[in-house]
Amino acid sequence: MHLGDLTNPNELHGLSTSELEDVAAQIRKRHLEVVSTSGGHLGPGLGVVELTLALYQTLDLDHDKVIWDVGHQAYPHKLITGRYKQFDSLRQQGGVAGYLKRSESRFDHFGAGHASTSISAALGMALARDNRGETFKCVAVIGDGALTGGMALEAINHAGHLPETPFLVVLNDNDMSISPPVGALSSVLNRARLSPPMQFISGSVEESVKSLPFMGGELPAELDRLKGSMRRLAVPKVGAVFEELGFTYMGPIDGHDIAEMIRTFQAAHREAGPVLVHVVTKKGKGYPYAEADQVGYHAQSAFDLGSGKAIPSTKPKPPSYSKVFGQTLVKLCEQNSRVVGITAAMATGTGLDLLQKAIPAQYVDVGIAEQHAVTLAAGMATEGLRPVVAIYSTFLQRAFDQLIHDVGIQKLPVTFVLDRAGIVGADGPTHQGQYDISYMRAIPNFTVMAPKDEAELQRMLVTCLQHDGPTALRIPRGSGEGVLLMEEGWESLPIGRGELLREGDDLMIVAYGSMVKPALDTAELLEKVGLAATVINGRFLRPLDQALIHPLARRIRRVVTMEEGALSGGFGAAVLESLSDQDICVPVLRIGIPDQLVDHATPQQSKESLGLTPEKMMSRIRERFAPDTQDFPVSSPVEAVQLGSRINP
Repeated sequence: MHLGDLTNPNELHGLSTSELEDVAAQIRKRHLEVVSTSGGHLGPGLGVVELTLALYQTLDLDHDKVIWDVGHQAYPHKLITGRYKQFDSLRQQGGVAGYLKRSESRFDHFGAGHASTSISAALGMALARDNRGETFKCVAVIGDGALTGGMALEAINHAGHLPETPFLVVLNDNDMSISPPVGALSSVLNRARLSPPMQFISGSVEESVKSLPFMGGELPAELDRLKGSMRRLAVPKVGAVFEELGFTYMGPIDGHDIAEMIRTFQAAHREAGPVLVHVVTKKGKGYPYAEADQVGYHAQSAFDLGSGKAIPSTKPKPPSYSKVFGQTLVKLCEQNSRVVGITAAMATGTGLDLLQKAIPAQYVDVGIAEQHAVTLAAGMATEGLRPVVAIYSTFLQRAFDQLIHDVGIQKLPVTFVLDRAGIVGADGPTHQGQYDISYMRAIPNFTVMAPKDEAELQRMLVTCLQHDGPTALRIPRGSGEGVLLMEEGWESLPIGRGELLREGDDLMIVAYGSMVKPALDTAELLEKVGLAATVINGRFLRPLDQALIHPLARRIRRVVTMEEGALSGGFGAAVLESLSDQDICVPVLRIGIPDQLVDHATPQQSKESLGLTPEKMMSRIRERFAPDTQDFPVSSPVEAVQLGSRINP
């Protein structure tokens, strides 16, 4: 069977093990070809090819539902559910999404981009199924990393109290972090666990004994203890934990042995209550470079298949904001042993891998546990440490209550560095950092800021660490502006003070963070058509520099705000509210992300569609203020100069 002809995973039913292994090879080949050119998550999907095929052999995918956690490992699922021919459009505008998306396929039963949601969602579907008297199977596939998330543990705790709810959790253990290596002993134990005698011990004997008339429906204490002991003998230590939580545990099994997995999944489906099948896989399976470097090949930009090396950029780029942050934090940690860097399983992405290598004693990785990271930092702060918590903007959303309850209310000196703030590109709606301005604005006692470039980032980090209270610093994804950087000796910034970058009498632009450079570019375009713009680097969201903004707004009378974030409750809203509170009634044009989800595309494509490029912002400004001046648009630069003199007499 050629994978390109497959439209429904049920068409794989009945294939022999060798035929399924051929399909597995086709999946890996297509997976590698596409990711090497488009970028995306590589290692996780390569590791679950056989798991996916084996599981789907035991399900009717027209009725049964499989919920994949996060979606990192769901590329094989996409390839066998009718998206093989379109897969080369992966993560491209209008193409196949990098994560699961319900609107994309009827086989994508639950959208996901954040970790630890699958067990809760699948259990919810199972309860809805039982409520309606239906019989389809519900399966959650979750990785060992995602299992560390509190939400996953809460769901397991709940499911364990539902002994009559058929429900399967497949634990994809791809780095052997919670289990011993698969070997002869593991295989023997698993076969014993699934053997008829063990099934008899764990089920039939109990029911038979309880049915005896003289037992009165009760299992003798001695036999109950024997039954429990036999069950524990048949599972490894990790399995005993899940058994105590109310699950039937099966495993660990070899995640690349299709036949063994099929037998195990079939046995799991026969159980009447919640079951956890523990599958050990090798991340990056089938591609030696990914097998050898499981962290580096978790997700990749475009790379050469032959060498495994990333395709170099055609022109040199300035260092990324994340790298500048990491380098600066290392220096600050060297100077002050009380400074500690904290991440939630994103060391490389946030730049904290530099701190991990340089000063491991001042580095903490809590795993996929953003809520815990925030409150852990709060606890550290009460004892005199100066924690710096680096988390993606989109992931910090998960700890909103902790930001308020544990840090904000208590006024603790914890610094949050919100990486990937703003438009992030190909990962789509689940990963856009478009909400942090809005949610950080609302939290009491926080000082919130964003740098215009990587040099200002360094000064802001120092400002945060010197401030005796909670602070938040948002930084965008990707390269900096290429400005000159200092290696040490950074000075702090006066809190709540913006920066006047350019003066003009026709309108005032107040920009925040990554929008400062586009604001200056927009001002240059406006100048070419005879409009002189004042440009302010807002710097601080909380507190806003009212002393700078208010007098200029009163004089210039036309205000434009620019931000790379949601307009609802955003930076522009803060400026507008501040002007209104002082009865400064002037027209304000707010430019940012409107009330919509931003789909996967390149950042530039997204900004084009959202009207966040200098050219489009210039056009919007002229259109907005045309009724006031009647001098917009103008037909020539000469005419513009003549008309511009009449805008502010």
